[in-house]
Amino acid sequence: MTVDLPLIPAAPDGFRSGFVAIIGRPNVGKSTLMNQLIGQKIAITSPVAQTTRNRLRGILTLPQAQIIFVDTPGIHKPHHQLGQILVQNARSAIDAVDQVLFVVDGSVPMGKGDRYIASLLEAAKTPVILGLNKIDQQSPQQRLSLEASYEDLVPASLPWILTRFSAIANTGLEDLQDQLWRQLPLGPYYYPPDLVTDQPERFIMGELIREQVLLLTREEVPHSVAVVIDRVEEEDPLTRVLATIHVERKSQKGILIGKQGSMLKAIGSAARQQIQKLIAGRVYLELFVKVQPKWRYSRLRLAELGYRNDP
Repeated sequence: MTVDLPLIPAAPDGFRSGFVAIIGRPNVGKSTLMNQLIGQKIAITSPVAQTTRNRLRGILTLPQAQIIFVDTPGIHKPHHQLGQILVQNARSAIDAVDQVLFVVDGSVPMGKGDRYIASLLEAAKTPVILGLNKIDQQSPQQRLSLEASYEDLVPASLPWILTRFSAIANTGLEDLQDQLWRQLPLGPYYYPPDLVTDQPERFIMGELIREQVLLLTREEVPHSVAVVIDRVEEEDPLTRVLATIHVERKSQKGILIGKQGSMLKAIGSAARQQIQKLIAGRVYLELFVKVQPKWRYSRLRLAELGYRNDP
């Protein structure tokens, strides 16, 4: 008789664990930061703001702690039903975690959006680490004035911790990681130690395709894109992936396909390379483009495409 060992081991004495929401305005580097902390790409990144749409969990397991990061959509003024869902999901994450990592763009002065988020966090009373990202882009002459503008965000009545780092340059992240785990409560392993995300591979595949759409089309087809993985067939040694890219207008479909299919081929080729890294195997990727008029404004269409208010 054999006994299967548990996937999740018992935590040693003094082990700390908990959930950390990464909160901030769009395009401050939240997804890049989580990828760097995890040591693997699980969240898509793009120069286009508001890239993240789902609360994506990344898991960092250390000898002394397990940190579950919740990467949230950038908090901004919503202009459609999708935007309202994204902002609500980001705000609800604040009350559902053990700690908040409030990321700001340390290369520019503090703005109204930062102050608005700070007011939400002050009301929530969740422990906060205020992280100044992109410090590699500060000039020596700017540094003191930029940091002073963000120090004004810290409520006098709350013990926020302020730290500085650059996610893209991978500097200051060890100190940030140390501050994060030390602030967590004593607790168990929530996930197996070798797991880096709780999202299924299909979800990550769809996000990797959407990332290439954002990177290759930029402002031409901004946020009117949703990707659905229709089928994944594993036929050793090849994995076949069929996916549909949903857009809102025929003109956007034309841009995505490109002259003689050139743009769709470029998107598919770049996405295939990323998916192959994800599954560590060969991939055949076939993409289709479908027009779904005004899908971002329809609760029904949003639900069909996987966008719902998180509990």
